[in-house]
Amino acid sequence: MAPLFNLSSEVNLMKTRWAWKMHVVRLYEIPTYGDGTIGGPNGDHVNIDIPDDLLLDGWDNPIASIVDSTYPTFSCDVDDTSYLQGRAILAPTLDVVDQPPKYFRTKLSYSCVSHTRMAQLQAFSSCSSTNLLFHGSKRDTARIYDKVQCSRKALLEELWVKASEFHGHAIVPTSGNYGFTRNNCAIQPVMASNIEPVISSAMDGKVLRKKLNKVVLAYSGGLDTSVIVPWLRENYGCEVVCFTADVGQGIQELEGLEQKAKASGASQLVVKDLKEEFVKDFIFPCLRAGAIYERKYLLGTSMARPVIAKAMVDAAREVGADAVSHGCTGKGNDQVRFELTFFALNPELSVVAPWREWEITGREDAIEYAKKHNVPVPVTKKSIYSRDRNLWHLSHEGDILEDPANEPKEDMYMMSVDPKDAPNQPEYVKIGIVEGLPISLNGKKLSPASLLSELNEVGGRHGIGRIDMVENRLVGMKSRGVYETPGGTILFAAARELESLTLDRETMQIKDILALKYAELVYAGRWFDPLRESMDAFMKEITKTTTGSVTLKLFKGSVNVTGRESPYSLYREDISSFESGQIYDQADAAGFIRLYGLPMRVRAMLEKGL
Repeated sequence: MAPLFNLSSEVNLMKTRWAWKMHVVRLYEIPTYGDGTIGGPNGDHVNIDIPDDLLLDGWDNPIASIVDSTYPTFSCDVDDTSYLQGRAILAPTLDVVDQPPKYFRTKLSYSCVSHTRMAQLQAFSSCSSTNLLFHGSKRDTARIYDKVQCSRKALLEELWVKASEFHGHAIVPTSGNYGFTRNNCAIQPVMASNIEPVISSAMDGKVLRKKLNKVVLAYSGGLDTSVIVPWLRENYGCEVVCFTADVGQGIQELEGLEQKAKASGASQLVVKDLKEEFVKDFIFPCLRAGAIYERKYLLGTSMARPVIAKAMVDAAREVGADAVSHGCTGKGNDQVRFELTFFALNPELSVVAPWREWEITGREDAIEYAKKHNVPVPVTKKSIYSRDRNLWHLSHEGDILEDPANEPKEDMYMMSVDPKDAPNQPEYVKIGIVEGLPISLNGKKLSPASLLSELNEVGGRHGIGRIDMVENRLVGMKSRGVYETPGGTILFAAARELESLTLDRETMQIKDILALKYAELVYAGRWFDPLRESMDAFMKEITKTTTGSVTLKLFKGSVNVTGRESPYSLYREDISSFESGQIYDQADAAGFIRLYGLPMRVRAMLEKGL
């Protein structure tokens, strides 16, 4: 049988150069500190039999499981190995295999370093529990011990590899013989600044780009993100946790995702309902600020990316991941929006962007890669448009839209009807607003997500909220997009109209100026930038009196305000009326005009020599 032993914090091995020391350790220290039953001899080896209930799942990564589930702060306290008590893992010996395991004969180590030199190596990970002690006796033995001890620098520089990236095969009895389980690897978060290529034990000798432990992938279930799963495992030797955010894209987009993710090779799928957070903490602040990018775009995609990325950072912390990944292309804005959020919320996370690294250039390449790696290829019809949908909007790009001269096809639209086909009777809606934020529809208080959802339905059936624009992308190029934002268009009209009652001229002008910069920051992915946060505090302060209601008429694509009221209205009928003169004396205007126009009068006098 394969030698099994129960790890103990008492096992404390130093750098070992001599075979006799290893022999003593094998004969005495392991049996002494192990909790298992010492069995009969296996050649000159001691067998320690551990009960099945103490063994970790053979299909799991034992080291990662221990660290992730029982000791999440291990990287901060590497001297404490008490979390290993009562655990057991498989320790392979080379007596029972015909040739050294793959981790022992890589082109970076086994072919370049002598067996004698190998015997001098005690490899360990500074962030995991693994020590690999190579014994250079006649029958080489590799065993797994705990406890970090000696310096690795000199030997690792010679080997050109990180010790934590050696991969071992666990050996289990199979019908009287010995067979390999899948590879079990030690874990170590790796920063992009200090990476050497290593060999992937899971992919037949493929050179890893760098070694990662666990990656949280932004996952949609489409072809691109489905092939990213095996690509990450192949190129980074990592476990992949798929993450999907529900931001109102529709239930049909979420169906069957768990099966797709696991069939692609992911260990699990995490789905978070972010609709309320998205509307309350991201959409409504932009609405209050009046943020519109380049006079038209209501920032639907721009607002969604930071809430998704924030949730990914939270998920990475919860599952113990050391990296995050997304499927954004290298030409778009979204890569920036995701990664700036990652940087702001957890700068220690590594970020993997496959579209900037891999050799896949299009859909056909992706399908071929999927077939090669047994990834189920979605059989749905490929849309000719690139779309992004959430509770705020639906965007369309690509195909005939790439020529700005082309009119969009009517069958492209999905959230709104053609205005000419909208009802022939107008519909009136009343929006209640408190301190610049919507709270009710037609007198009924609703949650942020519910209110927006109902307005989308109402606005959509009246053809509200279609825009067609050419915008300046953050990365420098221009792009054309068509957007449907029915509920958002209604809310923007209501909010701006109420401000006309509650804000004075100077405040409104400053707000409009800052709104342009606010929109630029959001578009550029700088949601967590201190500047945007400071501007948001200003917007919150000046809209404290923006409370009241606005009535709007929806008719065949148009939104017209028919009424507005506020307890904080600066409009006074007794002052503004042409009939009243008690507060405003029209005769006072003459002196005001003379003073206000004085600079213009002086300039004219200068030009005429007066």
